[in-house]
Amino acid sequence: MKLMRVGPKGHEKPAVLDNDNNIRDLSSIVVDIAGQTLADEQISMLRDIDLSTLPIIDSNERIGPCVGQTGKFICVGLNFSDHAAESGMALPKEPVIFMKATSSISGPNDDIEIPRGSEKTDWEVELGVVIGKEAKYIDEKNALDYVAGYCVINDVSERAFQLEREGQWVKGKSCDTFGPIGPWLVTRDEIENPQALGMWLEVNKYRWQDGNSNTMVFQIAEIVAYLSQFMSLQPGDIISTGTPPGVGFGQTPQVYLKRGDKIQLGIEGLGTQTQTCI
Repeated sequence: MKLMRVGPKGHEKPAVLDNDNNIRDLSSIVVDIAGQTLADEQISMLRDIDLSTLPIIDSNERIGPCVGQTGKFICVGLNFSDHAAESGMALPKEPVIFMKATSSISGPNDDIEIPRGSEKTDWEVELGVVIGKEAKYIDEKNALDYVAGYCVINDVSERAFQLEREGQWVKGKSCDTFGPIGPWLVTRDEIENPQALGMWLEVNKYRWQDGNSNTMVFQIAEIVAYLSQFMSLQPGDIISTGTPPGVGFGQTPQVYLKRGDKIQLGIEGLGTQTQTCI
């Protein structure tokens, strides 16, 4: 299934995309695409519904973040060897973990706000993993059982805030609108192999990133199990699993986003995003 949240910011309603690409309203069945709705039992219940009986939502409605009420937005840095190389950083021996503030989460097609004082706002297409049930001290062999589904993320980053100022990466990753998520949460059963998905990103129709999740240093099951050793993962938590090469920071000379730039990005089977920088 392709689960969605549709409507004005802060007032999104749960929805599902049917086989004819109609957006169907789920608000009579679930309160939100969040929390316990992400459990296997609830997703199985939704899968059994005759979607043709549900109201159609106007396709011109805003698409919101595909997951609501997210408690943690966790990111894995330098998880593609060629991206680590273009960043001039050593390949990590274990996953590099940092957080994005949940206030950075936005809809997949919402504008990206270049923050005040920024000269180095950058892009990163990433595969998002959404947790479906509590995971604590789990084994890698069972880790994907705790995943509700997958989505597209643009891990927007301000490189000067991230790398040139004191402290941790989080302040260069957490500006408002720096976490577009969606358009859909594609449930786990629809993605046969999350480690074989094409990933791409374009700015003003020029393709900067063209990679595949099969080149991750640490694969998804390993990441989920690893994180569960340090913190419990809760339904609705989002893990952004790293970016392939082609970010602006890695170019010679470096290239960064400016007002009016148009970004398009997507992942095989998970949909596309389109953003304008303001």
